[in-house]
Amino acid sequence: MRPVLTLLCLFLALPVAGVLGAWFALDAAALEVLRHQASTVLAGYAAQSLLLAAGVAVGVVLVGAGAAAAVTLFDFPGRRSFEWALLLPLAMPAYVLAYAWTDALQFSSPLQMALRDAFGWQGALWPDVRSLWGAVLLFVLCLYPYVYLLARGALGERAVPMMEAARLLGAGTRRRLLEVALPLARPAIAAGTALALMETLADYGVGAYFGLTTFSTGITKAWLVMNDRVAAAQLASLLLAVVALLLWAERRAQRRLRFAAGRGGGGAAEARPLRLHGGAAVFAVALCALPVLLGFVLPVAWLAWLLWQEATLSEFGLPLARFAQWAWSSFRLAAVAALAATALALALAYVLRRRGGGVLPAAARVLSLGYAVPGAVIAVGILIPVGLLQEALPSVPVSAWVTGTLFGLLYAYLVRFSAVALQSVEAGYARVPVSIDESARLLGGGGRRLFLELHLPLLKRSALAAALLVFVDVMKELPATLVLRPFGSDTLAVVAYNFARDERLAEAALPSLAIVAVGLLPVVLLSRALRAPAR
Repeated sequence: MRPVLTLLCLFLALPVAGVLGAWFALDAAALEVLRHQASTVLAGYAAQSLLLAAGVAVGVVLVGAGAAAAVTLFDFPGRRSFEWALLLPLAMPAYVLAYAWTDALQFSSPLQMALRDAFGWQGALWPDVRSLWGAVLLFVLCLYPYVYLLARGALGERAVPMMEAARLLGAGTRRRLLEVALPLARPAIAAGTALALMETLADYGVGAYFGLTTFSTGITKAWLVMNDRVAAAQLASLLLAVVALLLWAERRAQRRLRFAAGRGGGGAAEARPLRLHGGAAVFAVALCALPVLLGFVLPVAWLAWLLWQEATLSEFGLPLARFAQWAWSSFRLAAVAALAATALALALAYVLRRRGGGVLPAAARVLSLGYAVPGAVIAVGILIPVGLLQEALPSVPVSAWVTGTLFGLLYAYLVRFSAVALQSVEAGYARVPVSIDESARLLGGGGRRLFLELHLPLLKRSALAAALLVFVDVMKELPATLVLRPFGSDTLAVVAYNFARDERLAEAALPSLAIVAVGLLPVVLLSRALRAPAR
């Protein structure tokens, strides 16, 4: 099994190798393309991507860390509800949030029209949300839960008892918060911010819908519009380098986070969050309520209103037959990808548990990088080797096997999301003592029986969580699906994007709400897992 898994992991690493390999095949034409990009679009891509990332970084730190500190260190009305409600924007893809807020705030929206009629105002009442800073705000609303989750866990480890100790030593609330609690959560905040930035740079839907010139939109434009694989590969490799740097920063912060958490002392059960009153309590409620309202409640309500309007005003009603076809295509792809990724993760985690050297451990680590690679990069990384093989073997229909086929799309999904399943299964294996394996072998149990009769029942919840996470991620995935999907197999994400691009936002409401509803499943499970005992 080990050689087969090694070859499979290396096969899944080919897209990244294909992108990086483009730099080793530079000829005069490729160098000319690079010089042309450097003198025309590269500076714009870099500037907008940098400004977008900087704005999102500041925003997710302020919102995520502030909300985590509020619900962990203080007690105020509604605190227990906000602990799980602050996770809800995780279910909202950024491009769906962009569709909802664009329709709600545009010049011709019922909101602006009602205000102009009521007060006699003229012109647009606020700046167009389709801008760089509008995208920053939307990404912050979608991605702050990354910082919130990690910072909340870090603060819950030691912050409350240490703030109590600082209070006994005479430190004021402001000093206890800034000099005691937040420094403890600094590694967690850095790790969550890096994750949010990777998601921001990987996004295509918001950037394309808002007309931004980021690396991700540039990669897709170079491939689909200009049909220039060299330019697409060069841009993809630059984005991959930035993502690799963020991934290194995130893992470094995670190592520091584990060290800080592992040194926690006792006494957390006796310490109590500080009770807030008056203006401080109102501020804490507003700090926690606004992200939930703006990032989930109001967009979902607006999409539901659009859906109701479409159902009541359209002559032919909702396209339920077509929606059923799109939903079936999405569910089928997501289910097959989830089963394949979970099966691969179970087999790989079992073999790695048995130790041994060789190439497999390194190949597995390469596979674990897949989730950090943007979908646009993976699509380009798949198509470049396929194109080279097709040129080398013109009589073999290599491109027909991969491009526009179910196999090619599932291959991209496995490259992108196998790391999610592997992480979940390995976390489950961490709770299974190695002594159980040794006892089974002493009783004569072979490797096959050990896995099927002992490990698999113990890993049932971890495997289910892995399959669920991959399923939801595939349902939301847009750029790779947009490039590689088979003809006539549009998914809910692609359909919602196409409707929104054509300014048919009422028709985009139904597939968008379906994506959000599916995304709620892991959020509910996560909130249940994180729910602390009543204090």
